Amino acid sequence: MNKLPKGCVDILIVGRQILLTLRSYKFNLSLNFPYFLAKRITLEGNRTFSKLIVRVTIGALALAIMAIILAVAILNGFKSEITEKQRGFFGDIIILKNEQNDSYVNSPISLDEKQIARIKQNPNVLDVYPFATKAGIMNVKGEVEGVLMKGIDKDYDQDFLSKTILEGDTINFSAEDADNQLLISSLMANRLHLKVGESFIMYFIQEPVRKRKFVVKGIFSTNSEELDKIYVIGSLPLIRRLNNLEEDQAGGYEVRVKDFNQLFNTTDDLNNNLGVSLFATNVVMQMQDIFNWLNMLDMNDNIIFVLMVVVAVINMISALLISILERSPMIGMLKALGMRNTKIRTVFLYNSLYLIGYGLVLGNLIALGLYAFQTSTHFFKLDPSIYYVSFVPMEISWMAVLWLNVSLIAIALVTLFIPSMLISRISPIKTIQFK
Repeated sequence: MNKLPKGCVDILIVGRQILLTLRSYKFNLSLNFPYFLAKRITLEGNRTFSKLIVRVTIGALALAIMAIILAVAILNGFKSEITEKQRGFFGDIIILKNEQNDSYVNSPISLDEKQIARIKQNPNVLDVYPFATKAGIMNVKGEVEGVLMKGIDKDYDQDFLSKTILEGDTINFSAEDADNQLLISSLMANRLHLKVGESFIMYFIQEPVRKRKFVVKGIFSTNSEELDKIYVIGSLPLIRRLNNLEEDQAGGYEVRVKDFNQLFNTTDDLNNNLGVSLFATNVVMQMQDIFNWLNMLDMNDNIIFVLMVVVAVINMISALLISILERSPMIGMLKALGMRNTKIRTVFLYNSLYLIGYGLVLGNLIALGLYAFQTSTHFFKLDPSIYYVSFVPMEISWMAVLWLNVSLIAIALVTLFIPSMLISRISPIKTIQFK
């Protein structure tokens, strides 16, 4: 049998006396000592290389959680902003005549009070509004612009339109000249050099050609080029007179829903109750390109999450391995004093948990700080012709933030359990050396 050097024997004797002293003070070794030792290693260690690794690990964890939180916030912001624009302008569900019609102008339909009441019986339906469209040509100081006039009435919810108004106001249907009021986009206003209060002539394509004089009531901007370069907002009663429609007729009906997540279920339910002459579609089906693009962003978020977790875990594993190898003599001494592998492993897992907590707190603070800065200042700008918004939108779900933090902690701890098994291979005799 190999004999221990005399110095080792002395150390073991002193160590056992320490353990006996701790027990005499009823110190619960099994519960408290691993945490106490981990705290000493983490906060009061003097190893320069280990401290460098610790800083790198904390930085990697902070970077990982910051990138993940900001990526999710930006994705949610984009989805919310763009979805609200499309919903606000077109409605959630559109009821049209069931026919093959590829033109911008819809065939007239009429819903009586009983039909509207039946639609509103759906628990997800908030309200129903009639609308109609009419193609026209704006003639301003010799300049012409083809547009599509969307007609609304006094019952229409103009909340979304009021949020997009840059100059002027929404249509005042209580005014005598309500039928002559028009909302145009800033894109059209700049192109035709129009300002609020100015008048112009619009020609409507029909037999015979009709013309009407309009006044610019307000200038809006949706930051969506497809909408801003085509649509103007006017009076539904005027379109009814131009198209010789009855007072109860419209080009279609917009349906607002309470829960957008139930959009397709609500659409199917309405289709089952509308009859064969009418059909219901929704904004997602109408604007497939935009919503497909938004769905692709989910994949980008998943990729960022995986990459950041991999970076964080690799750094944690490296830090734990280096910490174990540098403290092999201490591990050997603890084994010689009778501490089990599981307790020693707990020491280093406590150490890792501290680093994880430190990195996550730092990363969360940076991410939330950037979120607060961007939402209050809109400092980071975007090209609205490409991204449909003029700034980087952010929207944080606090449950998502909590889930991300918990997931990263769980993944890190499960992964770190594997390199901690190295402790069982460390021999007390080989590691305790005195020069």
